[in-house]
Amino acid sequence: MDFDFEFADLDDEPADDDRRARSFPAFGPGRRIGRKFADTWWGNAWIEAMERTALDAEQLRKGRRYAFAGQVGAITVSPGRISAGVHDGDQYAAYRTVVRVGTLTAAEWDRLLDRVAARAGHIAALLDRDMPRELVDTADDAGVRLLPGYGDLEPECDCPSWDHPCRHAAALSYQASWLLDRDPFVLLLMRGRAEAELVEELRRRNTRRSVLSTGDDGPAGSPAEQAYASAPAPPPGPPPPVRGEPMALAPLLAGHGAPGVDAEALGLLAADAASRARQLLAATPAELLAPEHDAWRDAVRLAARMPRSSAARRLGEASGRAGELPRAVRAWQYAGAAGVDAVDAVFTPQREVAARATEALREAGEGEVRLWRNRWTVGRDVQVRYGRDGRWYPFRRRSGQWWPAGPPSPDPADALLDLSRD
Repeated sequence: MDFDFEFADLDDEPADDDRRARSFPAFGPGRRIGRKFADTWWGNAWIEAMERTALDAEQLRKGRRYAFAGQVGAITVSPGRISAGVHDGDQYAAYRTVVRVGTLTAAEWDRLLDRVAARAGHIAALLDRDMPRELVDTADDAGVRLLPGYGDLEPECDCPSWDHPCRHAAALSYQASWLLDRDPFVLLLMRGRAEAELVEELRRRNTRRSVLSTGDDGPAGSPAEQAYASAPAPPPGPPPPVRGEPMALAPLLAGHGAPGVDAEALGLLAADAASRARQLLAATPAELLAPEHDAWRDAVRLAARMPRSSAARRLGEASGRAGELPRAVRAWQYAGAAGVDAVDAVFTPQREVAARATEALREAGEGEVRLWRNRWTVGRDVQVRYGRDGRWYPFRRRSGQWWPAGPPSPDPADALLDLSRD
């Protein structure tokens, strides 16, 4: 679910950090951004940094539920801190909650911006609200830790709890990951610099670089002594992904009147081939040796790219499982190949896993809990399935069939809670 950013109202004479502050509207109850927790790898890195320092898993569980229930107020982000009021569900006892984040020193910013300014792809990615892993690697090469690590996040709350973090700080941290998903400049603001000043500084450094290379004060380049003293520049990274409409070939083919050619289907296959080629170029040796998908999962993967197209209909007919394709596509959209497997897989999990899941679902759910193999049915129309990957998949009965109803969870009770929020 998309949302709009808003800027904070500033005091008459704010401090310098307050001038950089941004305020984001509260998430309403049951609101969620894409997948559970974070959509992006950097959003998940933020969550991992918070969870690794937690002393009580129960506080994390409560924090997740508070986050999904909308019990966190408007979030304000400024250099070195994020803050919000978090309540326990009664709306009258909001606690002042802060998570402090270590800021970068001036020297660290200089090193980081020098490296980023030298890589046009990094600047383009940030402006496109993306944070490629190569950018973080560039920061590491400059001796700057951009993403928070163990011990970098320090929660504070005026509630009476002594937990670290308490449920209120955990809820704020989980919702902060949703902000990071949509705008990596939020992370850079936490680290000490606002978007406008960063963009201006990068522009200034690029201008200076251009003047040094093309100016009239002497030959282009640097003196040999200076060149030998400088650290070698990193090699250029891979090109960014092509962000075009996958059906761009269709008008061209239609204009040439290619007889017997389904332009829509051909455009889908071309876009998919380009995407897979890029993945293979970036793959590790282990990933290259991984087994390929079978024909059914390949049909589902292609249909998921354009589920309402004629190409999807033809894929369903060719697979011989046209009636099953819509459910499989929904599962792929939630969890990829593992989600498709959860639709069909029937196996008996370990006894300890089954016992713990049954107990958790009875405590969290309303209605009778019935177990068959790796499937727990709660009441009449809700089901939680245990996948081969160790995650829990929510399903809901629709017209006599069990349909995937959300992304997987690491905990069965959380999967059931997601169903109750639908």
